[in-house]
Amino acid sequence: MKLNRVRRRRRDLQKAAAVNGDRLSELPSDLLLNILERLDTLDALRACIVSKQMQKLPTMLSQIVIVLDNLQLVRQNSVVADVIDKVLSKRSPQITIRKLRVKLFLTPNDCRSVGKSVGLAMATQKLDAAEFEIVTPKNSYHCKDADLLKFAKQFNAFIADCPEAFSGLTRLQLENLRFGESDIPNILSTCKRLESLCFFECDAGVQSVLHVEHARLIELDISYGEFKNVELVCLPKLQRMTYTWLLDEDPLVLGFVPQLSKLSLTNTRVSDKTLMLSQLLANVQTVSDLYLDFGSEKIWFQPECPRVLAPLLGQLRFVNLYNLPEECDIAWTMFLLEAASFVEELCITLWDHKCGNESQKSYSKKTDVKWEPSVPNFKHKNLAVLIIYGFQSDRNFMGYIRRVMEAAVNIKEVSLHDRKVCKVCTDMFPHVKVCPSTYPRSFEEKDTLRNKITEALVMMTSPAVIHFRS
Repeated sequence: MKLNRVRRRRRDLQKAAAVNGDRLSELPSDLLLNILERLDTLDALRACIVSKQMQKLPTMLSQIVIVLDNLQLVRQNSVVADVIDKVLSKRSPQITIRKLRVKLFLTPNDCRSVGKSVGLAMATQKLDAAEFEIVTPKNSYHCKDADLLKFAKQFNAFIADCPEAFSGLTRLQLENLRFGESDIPNILSTCKRLESLCFFECDAGVQSVLHVEHARLIELDISYGEFKNVELVCLPKLQRMTYTWLLDEDPLVLGFVPQLSKLSLTNTRVSDKTLMLSQLLANVQTVSDLYLDFGSEKIWFQPECPRVLAPLLGQLRFVNLYNLPEECDIAWTMFLLEAASFVEELCITLWDHKCGNESQKSYSKKTDVKWEPSVPNFKHKNLAVLIIYGFQSDRNFMGYIRRVMEAAVNIKEVSLHDRKVCKVCTDMFPHVKVCPSTYPRSFEEKDTLRNKITEALVMMTSPAVIHFRS
């Protein structure tokens, strides 16, 4: 019945194309391919049924991308496996596949089918980049320990059945897997061409330690999971590291990572543990982009002496401090400017984003950080942009902006935004009182604040650098 409907639909589309003169057939093939490759491959295949000329184009596509949302994938996972097999098996070996990207549910038969098809294509065709995104039938909120172990066992069977496919992968994204001790090293040794690896809610057991070594990995993203810590032993090409950790431990050990330029760290748990950048970056002096997410909770970095930090932050250009609690005194962030003399942009976001925390009790344990300037009459010659989300017209912000503008003698722009609003937070915590925003609304209020900020500044030539963006 379904097949008949598909055939009738195809005939209707072909008739409509005939009535309109089949204008698509008049376009050159290279232009049609350019159009089709901007679509998800399933949409491109559907488009090809309206024209005889286009029906030959699927075998000529240089990009094969099938990434459905999870609800669609529930219904069409086997369809995806079937399409991948047909498209790859009918291609000319002379046409390079620049990119193959597939999202799949972790169901043994479908995964095995895709793995065999992709492995054969890697052996017989030219394939520049191949990506697998494997999602589990249960999301992380509904997964129990037994589910994590079962899903890991299924994935291990998948990689064992299709080593040819995994040996050529350039990107792998996994979720909700609890591996055995040797499983992750096995994945890394099998995926020899891997350049990007993403783990979400994956680990090798509670309090496990992950040692990572890989010759070609450029990007590593580990979000949540129950690792005690992650040690990057030898990653000579790693450029981007993202880590969100849960346990009250030293989260990350940076070993041989000579090209690491972007480091993103997130901790949303309240603990007594504070980290020191000088220890974290002891072996790394190449970070140019630093992102720290505090989850609207405790400030878990300790201000340090600029003389200690300066040698490690010589390449730092962009700093993003996200989800600071709204009542936090942001003066402590000046220690980064004192130590990192080449920073060009500093972005600070204050936001009491409560729904991201496990409980309101946790949320109430926020602590502040005290800091005293260590460099008299400190000047910063490279900071050009200061961005603040959650700006309020109180002493905390006004004094901070004056201090930064006095120090940053070449600053070009100060962008101030109102606090962010999360409807989920409002619904979950209706009893929590929220102080009314004092962000300026009218032109008069904004001009008054500009004047208050700049009136005590001797070096500033124009208040025009201050912009109210919200």
